[in-house]
Amino acid sequence: MINEFKDFIAKGNVMDMAVGIIIGAAFTAIVTSLVGDLINPIIGLVSGGVDFTNNYAVLAGDVPEGASLEAAREAGASVFAYGAFIMAVINFLIIAWVVFMLVKSVNRIKDAATPPEEPAPEEPKGPTAEELLAEIRDALKAKA
Repeated sequence: MINEFKDFIAKGNVMDMAVGIIIGAAFTAIVTSLVGDLINPIIGLVSGGVDFTNNYAVLAGDVPEGASLEAAREAGASVFAYGAFIMAVINFLIIAWVVFMLVKSVNRIKDAATPPEEPAPEEPKGPTAEELLAEIRDALKAKA
């Protein structure tokens, strides 16, 4: 059983998956930092610092007027946190756009690094159906 486990771990698919997960985690940190530390502050400047995170509706419970979403949750109130959802959607769209641009750039670099494939030489074309029928006709005439 231990030998089977060693064989399983040593297979390329498992190792490739492990490397992919590790690189993915590191890449997630980079993209999160790019969005949170560079892009969101620029968007905040352009939009005047609009942040929907603290927009919510109280469904049940008592919350002081103007309390933050975190304070409302700590007070035990049941809240409909639509602002946090809107911000999560906006952040998702920004992250998806950044990942798209990164993948597009990597693909462009990869395409530039690979030499263009030379077209395969065309195979000589055989006779057409009409030419074959004409040959058969002529052969039949010659035998007759």
